[in-house]
Amino acid sequence: MATNRTFTMIKPDAVEKGHTGAILEKINAAGFRIVAMKKTQMTKRDAETFYAVHKERPFFGELVEFMTRGPIVAAVLEKDNAVEDFRTLIGSTNPEDAAEGTIRKLYASSVGENAIHGSDSDENAEIESNFHFSGREMF
Repeated sequence: MATNRTFTMIKPDAVEKGHTGAILEKINAAGFRIVAMKKTQMTKRDAETFYAVHKERPFFGELVEFMTRGPIVAAVLEKDNAVEDFRTLIGSTNPEDAAEGTIRKLYASSVGENAIHGSDSDENAEIESNFHFSGREMF
């Protein structure tokens, strides 16, 4: 059953380049309500835990290094059909394959530095939201 919440992170590359405001505007314009949001920096342990599903992949070390190199903006978003609609808004992981007007097409520079994360399932949206926020932060 689809839920009405999803999780996102504006990644270090987009924060460094000053795209946070423009990305948040696109999220709001697409009808998402920000339920919780914070600017933070992931520790190495945080990144290794969050991306543990990729631990055996050859890019894991680079991913952890990238995600810890600077601040991120983590947010819980709300909208009907949130996960699927947000995945459409952000576009393909590879910005070259992303549809025109999507966040990754506009702000990502590569597969590795793709500007934004979006949960890929309702289950992961809940897990990822709980990783970054306590229940009381998500009013």
